[in-house]
Amino acid sequence: MKALVYGGPGLKSWTDVPDPTLHNPTDAIVRVETTTICGTDLHLLKGDVPAVTVGRILGHEGVGTITEVGSAVSNLKVGDRVIISCIKSCGHCSNCSNGLYSHCLGDEGASGIGWVFGHLIDGTQAEFVRVPYADNSLHKLPEGVSDDQGAMLSDILPTGFEIGVQYGRVKPGDVVAVIGAGPVGLAAIATAGLYGAASIIAIDLDENRLERACSCGATDTVVSGAADWKEQVLALTDGAGVDVAIEAVGIPQTFTMATEIVRPGGNVANGGVHGKPVDLHLENLWIQNINISMGLVNANTTKMLLRLVASKKLPAEKLATHHFNFDQFLEAYDTFSRAAETKALKVVITR
Repeated sequence: MKALVYGGPGLKSWTDVPDPTLHNPTDAIVRVETTTICGTDLHLLKGDVPAVTVGRILGHEGVGTITEVGSAVSNLKVGDRVIISCIKSCGHCSNCSNGLYSHCLGDEGASGIGWVFGHLIDGTQAEFVRVPYADNSLHKLPEGVSDDQGAMLSDILPTGFEIGVQYGRVKPGDVVAVIGAGPVGLAAIATAGLYGAASIIAIDLDENRLERACSCGATDTVVSGAADWKEQVLALTDGAGVDVAIEAVGIPQTFTMATEIVRPGGNVANGGVHGKPVDLHLENLWIQNINISMGLVNANTTKMLLRLVASKKLPAEKLATHHFNFDQFLEAYDTFSRAAETKALKVVITR
């Protein structure tokens, strides 16, 4: 089969590799129909994650059809169309029993790590992929839900909702600010209304992304490059600050921005993946009773979000902006890596 293979820092290739096979009775083999690229993949290609070794097939998002199941798989069968969750879950360890799938103790890949695809085992940017703990790591895709929508449920929608909205403790009537209107930020914007946010302020440098944010549910927008961006945000809250500030970029400046606009007693939810240390000004924050949260997605809300997408309550398809086929994988990576120029959010790559 063909797959997108990591060749070391800065190196990748769409090349021939052996087909995956079942390793354990709980495995399934999925014929990948649609996959996508995540910002995390760009970090991996830079060599930022040493655990990713040369020869690893990248990718942790996708939709496909089951072609083979292990003897212990009971809820799925060959021919089922499924979403591949970015997080594997054995379903029975102490962490999985508490919904903390991101720290599944099952020994596939590594005990205590739920994110294994494209990281510790071969991933989804391939014609076929082996999925461990298939009963808990795959979700049947109902009729009427497109591949584009399903691919957004692999990672982006659960991440924005869980790490942004849930961890941020959004409640009815809140004013929510989302810093960064990329895929994760847009997912947070699209789902904040589920918990009753009264207004949602999208903050970004890119006016194109701010326009997209409005179509996903933002009530107000602020260009973060403006000298008075902070004053604009505070003016939308009568000077009090926002109830919840969601950071969805992953750089020190945007984390600091979140702490500067949150009201006393408010919540800062960090959803960005940071590659550098961040200054935490406790000397200022302690007296404001600020709660700060962060984390790796558990994907324990995927089934619920899937029902909302199926009933047309969530516009998952609006996150997909560019489409390619498998033979255009390298072109897709180039487009995604130049998002500011190409206006790419999620690039969808289809067999």
